[in-house]
Amino acid sequence: MPIAPTRPIRLHRFPLSGHAHRAELFLSLLGLPFEKIEVDLRNGAQKQPDFLRLNPFGQVPVIEDDGHVVADSNAILVYLATKYDQSGRWLPRDPALAADVQRWLSVAAGPLAMGPALARLVVLFGAPYDQERAKAGAAALFAVMEQHLASRPFFVGTTPTIADIALYSYIAHAPEGGVSLQPYPQIRAWLQRIEALPGFVPMVKSPTPQAAE
Repeated sequence: MPIAPTRPIRLHRFPLSGHAHRAELFLSLLGLPFEKIEVDLRNGAQKQPDFLRLNPFGQVPVIEDDGHVVADSNAILVYLATKYDQSGRWLPRDPALAADVQRWLSVAAGPLAMGPALARLVVLFGAPYDQERAKAGAAALFAVMEQHLASRPFFVGTTPTIADIALYSYIAHAPEGGVSLQPYPQIRAWLQRIEALPGFVPMVKSPTPQAAE
């Protein structure tokens, strides 16, 4: 029998956060019961003492699972896959495949965050960063991803892993930062494969004057 939490997992999130969406998406794909706790980032709720006790870095997402607190979206993916996916599908036990997954988690925390995610942050929240530089970083990253996906349906192996979940949200919403996905048919086909998974839940779209197609 699949392992299930003794009570619904509490997910502290902000609806427009791609990092938070990673956790929400994976919880839904695993079919785990969870409760969404909204954190009002615009008004600084993440910097209040109650939230800082959960995550001293003042960032979403955070989950509470049977009294255990896990912060950081990629750490949450690893935790949930390790605890609740007995099949090893989402986080392979094979050393080479596990290393490949970790490689793409690092990409999600690095080039993805500094490319399309940052460009979107500038547009949606007026963050004081160089949008054109972020868009150039997104283009360089997507060129590599497009070639990678030309010979495989998912980023690691033939079935989705937490690598795909870590990458999905900010790629799907790259147009909100002015980064078009039209030049990347392999990436767009991969997005459709993720969106077709049972239990998929989308992230809220944020139309902007600068949104690309």
